Amino acid sequence: MEVKMSPENKDNMYDEFEDEQEESFSWFKGQTSAPEPEKIPESVLEQDSETVEEPEKIDDSETPEKTKASGKSEGKNKKSSQKTKKKKKRRRKTHRSARVYGVLMMLTLIFVISITLAIGIIEVGKDMLGVDGTETLVVFNIPEGATTADIADSLAQNGIIRIPKAFVYFSRLSKSDSKYIAGDHEVSSSMAYETIISELTGTAMQAKNIEAVDVMFPEGCTLVQAAEKLEEAEVCDGQKFLFYFNQGNLGYKFEEYLPKNNSSLKFMRMEGYLFPDTYTFYKNMEPDSVCQKIYVNFDTKMTQEMYDRIEEMDTTLDEVITLASMVQAEASNVEDMSKIASVFWNRLNNPSDFGGRLQSDPTKKYVDQTIKPNIDLSNQQMYDAYDTYVCKGLPAGAINNPGIEAINAVLWPANTRYYYFYANIDTGKTYFAKTLEEHNENIEKVKQEQEEATTAAEEDDE
Repeated sequence: MEVKMSPENKDNMYDEFEDEQEESFSWFKGQTSAPEPEKIPESVLEQDSETVEEPEKIDDSETPEKTKASGKSEGKNKKSSQKTKKKKKRRRKTHRSARVYGVLMMLTLIFVISITLAIGIIEVGKDMLGVDGTETLVVFNIPEGATTADIADSLAQNGIIRIPKAFVYFSRLSKSDSKYIAGDHEVSSSMAYETIISELTGTAMQAKNIEAVDVMFPEGCTLVQAAEKLEEAEVCDGQKFLFYFNQGNLGYKFEEYLPKNNSSLKFMRMEGYLFPDTYTFYKNMEPDSVCQKIYVNFDTKMTQEMYDRIEEMDTTLDEVITLASMVQAEASNVEDMSKIASVFWNRLNNPSDFGGRLQSDPTKKYVDQTIKPNIDLSNQQMYDAYDTYVCKGLPAGAINNPGIEAINAVLWPANTRYYYFYANIDTGKTYFAKTLEEHNENIEKVKQEQEEATTAAEEDDE
């Protein structure tokens, strides 16, 4: 039997159906197609008699809700598509930025390498032509059997050239490797490679009948004494030697560690830097050439280990040489040097215990025997700056030219608690003490030893 629905019930059914559809669309977001409509509730069908005519299907695609949902979905799809496009654009921009950055880095690297090469070429060119060099002639020795590389390294060490490898290459190109003559030659840093090679492959000074002179500077000699020796040997004028030697600035490594500003209280700026040794000079040499040879020797004797030790001790080269000159003057033998150095270091590190004074007799002697006789006008400030019974700490400068043993003793002193020492100059024995009381006992002991020695000598004469 067919059951007919009243118009009122039918309208109610559709209103209820539309409300449910709206609820369905309100949470069903992000779909590209509308959901299937729900079945009509049974309560509605039971309102009439036995059978209910199946409602006709509603085309959801034509409902406003579906259109609204589709619009939302399409809008979201567009936004999603736009986001994807933006991401792709960002990725493309990132890739482009990376490529640009890489290109810029490569160009920068090429630029830096080009500049470095250009600077290197300029420096090699300047060295080859002797640009920025001095005209001071240096006696350069080529030992028997020396190779071109040996000669180049020695030239660099003597400050004649700066780039040994460039010299070796130039020598090879000029086919001069087998032509160098052993012996002494005069060259300067202002000479071009070609001129230097010409001098080194020419006749040695020995073959020119130029008279060679050996001059020995002992440990502890002063610059004034060294100047007198050079003049006596007819090597050069003593006063000119002192002028050039104290002027310095010859470009050697050790000079880099010296104070930039010289103290006005320093008697001889470069006292302490004439390394004691036997030197071979020639008669009537230029004073600056003599200075070059002495500077080279000191520069060679100072090793990197010594410079590292100076830095480790938090001191300076000038302070080390000054203290070494005092050790050189005080020590009767090499064995005592490290102990004497420890006494001075102990006093320097504990200045309050002794008024900061080192009280070394040789410093007074340097004032009386070296400074006063060789200064034009009396300068009490300078005298006091060297007298360690007056000044606090180290004197204004070195008081002689110490040897390698004294320098090493200062750099590696003995580990002691001594603050005093007293030497018997007759026997060469040195007594060390920790306290003033012990020191006074040692003085009395030395006096007694000397008296006994004098008495024994008188008895022998009788």
